Amino acid sequence: MMFDFRLFWRMSVRSFWHSAGTYGPLKPDRFLFLLFFYPIWGCLLLLGWIGFLADEVLFAAYRKQPIEKPLFIVSNFRSGSTFVQRTLARDSATFSSVTTGGIYLTPSITQHRVGQLLAQLDRFLGRPFEKWIRQLDRLSLGQLRIHHFGLFDPEEDEHFLFYAWSTLLAVFAFPYLEELPPYAFFDQAIPKGRRDRIMRFYLSCVRRHLYANGGRHYLAKNPLFSAKIESLLETFPDARILYLVRSPLETLPSTISMFAYLWGLFSKKPEKYPHCEAILGWAKYWYDHPLEVIDRDTSGRCLIMRYEDLIRSPDEAFRAIYSAFGYPETENLTGILRDAVSSARNHTSDHEYSLEAMGLDRERILKEFAHIFARFQLSDESERRPAPVREDHKT
Repeated sequence: MMFDFRLFWRMSVRSFWHSAGTYGPLKPDRFLFLLFFYPIWGCLLLLGWIGFLADEVLFAAYRKQPIEKPLFIVSNFRSGSTFVQRTLARDSATFSSVTTGGIYLTPSITQHRVGQLLAQLDRFLGRPFEKWIRQLDRLSLGQLRIHHFGLFDPEEDEHFLFYAWSTLLAVFAFPYLEELPPYAFFDQAIPKGRRDRIMRFYLSCVRRHLYANGGRHYLAKNPLFSAKIESLLETFPDARILYLVRSPLETLPSTISMFAYLWGLFSKKPEKYPHCEAILGWAKYWYDHPLEVIDRDTSGRCLIMRYEDLIRSPDEAFRAIYSAFGYPETENLTGILRDAVSSARNHTSDHEYSLEAMGLDRERILKEFAHIFARFQLSDESERRPAPVREDHKT
């Protein structure tokens, strides 16, 4: 078992005994969160690892599961990766993508099989449990203002790494950056032995998913894999990488706003937008590092796509993905892309933010990311309009 108990212990101790003056002070709302977090997460973690261990006995053949041309969508946050993943995931004859429920309720093959048996029984009884779960899903996860979030929706499989407690995402529940290893710079800052163990665990999760759900091309999107792209290509020699690029004038304030919202779910922040400078440094690495790796790669495994081109001509963009990576175009692809075009055109936003409120200014972003604007001919007009930028929390 590779769960990082030492890190989990340090973050827990910090929560209860040394949280004063941090972004997660132990106040009543924070205490209430921790009161629910430990028993709920403890049960999910225990069941998950029991399932993983049972897999080694009951379904050991999963370790030989082939992984043919998996597609990993990599980008900075707020660059259209959710839109791409969920559109491609609808082509279920070609792609297989993990859902939120698959990550947290049935991460192992054993749990998946038990879930299938329970689902069959539920269908025999008229689906009362499914209806209840979907209603609960809408009233809980469905209320999160990140993107459309639910147990049955494709989601970032970076969440698998919670079972190893080896992900930057842990910082939202435990907002103590100084305790967390530098996962934001994974390829270059995490020791190789640790990197390899984390990626082997992730590989085992992908194999389990394909073994349990069928052998189609695995599909994942993870902005945090911008920091892991080199490790990703080493772990999956047959991988295909789609790297999405959007203007930093759009991604940065939206990312800071999204992160602030997530921190606010688990603790009372002493300021509206925490860790702006840290996020700026992460984002710069998540632009530069993937491009350096892609520029060195001569295998044709990587495709770069501008967000503007994706939104302007989604039908053409998606067909370019299929063509570049040799995925078969199925009969229902035309309908899927027609819906994608409609979704892109009908998108509305409901979130407001401003660079000034975050302590940033447009000229600084233009200067620090000048090479990104120049290389991809990105517009520098995004923040010149006087009205607040409006955008929802879709990535």
